[in-house]
Amino acid sequence: MSKSNLLQEKADAFDKNNAIKHEVNITLGRLKEFRQKFTFAENLASIEWLDADKLFKVNPDEVGEFFQFLEKNLNIQGAPIQNNSNLYRNTRLQIKEFRNLLRTAVDDRKSLAQKVDAPWERLGGMSQDKFVAKKIIYCFNYEKGLALPVFDNQHMRYFVNRVVGLAAVQTKYLSPGQEYERYTAELLNAKNSLPLAKDWDNLYFARFLYAMYPPPDTEPIGVNAQSERKIGNAVSNEQLELQGFMRLLGDLQKQGKISGEQFRENRQLWMRQPSEREGLVQRLKRLLS
Repeated sequence: MSKSNLLQEKADAFDKNNAIKHEVNITLGRLKEFRQKFTFAENLASIEWLDADKLFKVNPDEVGEFFQFLEKNLNIQGAPIQNNSNLYRNTRLQIKEFRNLLRTAVDDRKSLAQKVDAPWERLGGMSQDKFVAKKIIYCFNYEKGLALPVFDNQHMRYFVNRVVGLAAVQTKYLSPGQEYERYTAELLNAKNSLPLAKDWDNLYFARFLYAMYPPPDTEPIGVNAQSERKIGNAVSNEQLELQGFMRLLGDLQKQGKISGEQFRENRQLWMRQPSEREGLVQRLKRLLS
């Protein structure tokens, strides 16, 4: 079966009881309320009025409502969960830098790639893949239909491979932001090619991708045409190898041999450089001894 026919088949089987669509509509309603509180896109000057307590409160430490929204509403089931408490604290300490980045995030003159490639790493605690930055960019651009709430580049790459095929998508010399933009465009083109999915909101489409094409480092989730049982995909040799590699990384992190950042960096290295996988695994296994 071709990828396009398989995509059509999965779209036909997805969310038959509209339970996920209901959840998505609730989230979109909350997102509209969030945008009414933080009117940065409509009123650029309001960025200057951003209260530091909205980001992170002190005495006692508590995440402010800006980041509370991102955590409660944009952690799509199946997507990686990050511990961002240090980042939230640092946005308060570096609020001038954060305000400058917000201006880029809401600037219609900037491409999606430029927004992602902005120097978010200057905020201490921002992950290499800029998960939180991508969430912010999505929140202030979602109504344009050009942003997809999948915040992990490796998951984007995986989805493109399953839905489109990587052979037609060359990203070797692209920046992380350009790569993310290219993957986003490919996935949205695939979505818009299907009469059934064309009018889906991009958040609903992201839920579809995680449910029907679960990446190998996540639990397969979803709904089929007959019941609410889980849906899985045939596991390839590469998926099995990645599952073993993820277990190795998990063991190393539990033993304190690698940090969370090193966990993500090694996972990305495994995905990007297939020819180096065996050597990478051997090097990491030596750390266990």
